[in-house]
Amino acid sequence: MFIGRYNELAQLARFYQENKFQCIIIWGRRRVGKTTLINEFIKDKPAIYFMATDTTARDNLISFSESIAGMDGSASANAPVYQSFEQALNAVGEMASNKQLVLVIDEYPYLAKSYKPISSLLQKLIDSRFKRDSKLFIILCGSSMSFMERQVLGYQSPLYGRRTGQLQIMPFNFYECKSYFQHFTDEELAVIYGITGGIPQYMSFFNDELTIKENIIRNFLAPSGYLLEEPENLLQQEMRQPAIYNAIIKAIANGSSKNSEISSKVGLNSSAIANYLEKLLELGIVDKETPVGSKESRKTIYAIKDNLFRFWYRFIPGNIALIQRGKAEAAWNNIEVLLQSYMGKVFEDICCDYLWQHYDELPCTFQEIGRWWGSNPQLKRQEELDIVAANDDSAIVAECKWRKEKTDIDVVETLLMRAKLLSYRQMYYYVFSKSGFTARCVQFAEEHNVILVSYADMV
Repeated sequence: MFIGRYNELAQLARFYQENKFQCIIIWGRRRVGKTTLINEFIKDKPAIYFMATDTTARDNLISFSESIAGMDGSASANAPVYQSFEQALNAVGEMASNKQLVLVIDEYPYLAKSYKPISSLLQKLIDSRFKRDSKLFIILCGSSMSFMERQVLGYQSPLYGRRTGQLQIMPFNFYECKSYFQHFTDEELAVIYGITGGIPQYMSFFNDELTIKENIIRNFLAPSGYLLEEPENLLQQEMRQPAIYNAIIKAIANGSSKNSEISSKVGLNSSAIANYLEKLLELGIVDKETPVGSKESRKTIYAIKDNLFRFWYRFIPGNIALIQRGKAEAAWNNIEVLLQSYMGKVFEDICCDYLWQHYDELPCTFQEIGRWWGSNPQLKRQEELDIVAANDDSAIVAECKWRKEKTDIDVVETLLMRAKLLSYRQMYYYVFSKSGFTARCVQFAEEHNVILVSYADMV
């Protein structure tokens, strides 16, 4: 079943309707649903779909030849192999000389790795032939974020200026996840988002006919769980030194947030750690944060961005002995008591999605959204605000509480106190609460123009 991606499909359809040569670049992290989107787009169109693999140029040329031969549904196993990629691409161009034809090269970085001249060859053919003599609709797709952004989209790339469109495929936000599942309760839905982070492949492993407990046991706490080894597998697949990356992520998960703290934990110098962190940033596993409104690099901290990695590093290593010995129930008991606290950061992300979802209805616009932290000179301590959504002049300032009990007046008082540390001309105050608000909190909020939003209102 195909869910979501309506905007992306609409954009591809608009390009296709122009009935002329196109070169569309699609990129995004692994498991995010790029191939599923492409297959949905081409399902009713003449198309050649080729997925490159991490192999030799010759093997990829054979596979490409088979994909071309199999376009019409005929057997491709014994297809003649083209003598070169140039010959193969010219044949595809000939097929598209008088009709539209989609050519998909999925995992393009693997092809470029095995056959380095491919980008220059495509540049030559696009300039000399495809743009003038064909209705070829090329899609170049890749999961290597750094390669796609630098070697395909970047100024130094031979393909620079040849693309006619681009789509970066992002994980689903909370509300898109909500449309994927029909039977989870609202609270269960938040927990699922807190585990999958809106990555479609991860979401597909969760069954909304089962409880959260049953899903977590099946996916993580059984020795054969679908996601038990996912972070390790992804690091093995993407990194040359997965052990170092594993140590860095583990250090961040255990509270080391600054470069110096991470390097001390891992045992490497700061400059080396910076290079490893850059790769984790590119993959969307780690996030680099500064307080909203601040450009001071000394305030930069690192946090785990990918929810599956956050969940895994929080709960799995400490329970791995139980999992390996088949004690799933005991492992679940250890996780259950900590799940509420784990959901605090997840709820902040959901609240950010809420603000984006209601952007046109908010009292002020914003260009930047995230956390804020800084010093309180009067009390001589650090303070933090869960959300600041700001432009140069005004801001929405918010606190987010994922608790079983109703939110009381003290949270509103703390929000108003901390907001005084900001320097925006106009500020609007929000408090988000999983369990609603006490009566005196509602009254106090009305008196101080604070908007209260319960999780029930959000979903």
